[in-house]
Amino acid sequence: MNRLLEAELIYGRLLAVTEPHLIARYNKALAGFGLRPTALSEFDIDMTGFSPQVAAELGDKDYLDPNRVNRRFIILTPEQESLPVVHTSFSNTAGLMHEFFTANARAINAVTIKDALYGEIEDSVATVESLEDLLSINAVQFKVLSAEDLLGKAAELRRLSDRLQSEPDAWRDDALLNRMVELATLTGDIRQNVLVPDKLVFRHDAFWANHFGGTYVFVDDKITTVICDPSAPGFRRSRPWQVSYISIKDPAQIFDFLTKTGRVELPRASWVEGSGLYAHRAEMAVVALAYASDPTMDFSKVEPVWLQTFIHRNADRVAGEGTYPFLQEMIRAIGVSGSIRIEEVEPARRFLLIRARPDHRDQWLTNRLIAQMTPMDFVSRFIFDKQGFYEAYEGFSDGFREYVASRLSRTYLQDKAGFRKRLYGIGEDDNA
Repeated sequence: MNRLLEAELIYGRLLAVTEPHLIARYNKALAGFGLRPTALSEFDIDMTGFSPQVAAELGDKDYLDPNRVNRRFIILTPEQESLPVVHTSFSNTAGLMHEFFTANARAINAVTIKDALYGEIEDSVATVESLEDLLSINAVQFKVLSAEDLLGKAAELRRLSDRLQSEPDAWRDDALLNRMVELATLTGDIRQNVLVPDKLVFRHDAFWANHFGGTYVFVDDKITTVICDPSAPGFRRSRPWQVSYISIKDPAQIFDFLTKTGRVELPRASWVEGSGLYAHRAEMAVVALAYASDPTMDFSKVEPVWLQTFIHRNADRVAGEGTYPFLQEMIRAIGVSGSIRIEEVEPARRFLLIRARPDHRDQWLTNRLIAQMTPMDFVSRFIFDKQGFYEAYEGFSDGFREYVASRLSRTYLQDKAGFRKRLYGIGEDDNA
């Protein structure tokens, strides 16, 4: 993974923690989780407080995600809101964290001046043993503590203040008054500074979870749809009266679900021609075919002329695999008629021709599913399905890893927002 690290394709855009008082607060939070403190003098964190360096030191990449449910978090600064989430078991962790930051901005800003917040995003289950466990998660509650117990001190000051106002002789109690002064020097004026977060419960809607080989849960008005491997425990047995189950191995049924629920854009010249998506996927198909033919070839030479030469020299192989000529034909069809008769396309190849509707609330989750269904497009997979990308990257040859890292750096990283807008029709988003 060194190339990805150097190119900031993994653990990129993290926040450096170097100040001793912040490291001390982080260690108190770790102690609150029952973990040993870090001996590092500096490390990086993501939005949730996860640090790849601390994970390596502890020998546990799941130190903030011990059961892959009830995710832990450590907040040292409000600046974390702008960071990505680089390690999670649920695709909506970033969304939930953003909701928490937004709803409790005043409290987070006030507390982190003197303290750190930490705790868990509590689900209704402690472990995930079956699909029923995932389906039972309808909402989450943030359980929040503070490293220096600033929240506890603020609550105590509030109670004492209430006593002072409600008990006629409380003002004669020197011990009470002295304690209030002592607490106020630590918390400040709690009438002005809201220290206790006031919104802690948030809905848990559509998501992807890394359980059972990867599970998609889509939520509509009258039914929930689960897409995963049919070997997952509870498949077609958990709540069959309100849950529809689709095998991740059934492209026809997946496509039918996405189209009927209005989650995808079908092939139309209005978006296809300006996006360049088909040309991009055609190029990805040729690169994948070249890699399959010889994983040890020199991929540093890959550029448009090289690709055309490869296509001419391997015409039979390209025609046999079929993806490149199929996409070229689809580009011509769009140019002539403005649309494609999608029902005449083989189900597995339909995913090459669609993208998520940019205005749908599930656009990122849908694009993640499409990327999984078109694995040869490593660029799309990196953008929307990083877990799948990293898993595939580990199996690439050394030369191909170099090419993949270079390709992503030269294209996507140069203008992420512009790249996503052009190919997928979406702009800025916190999942990126």
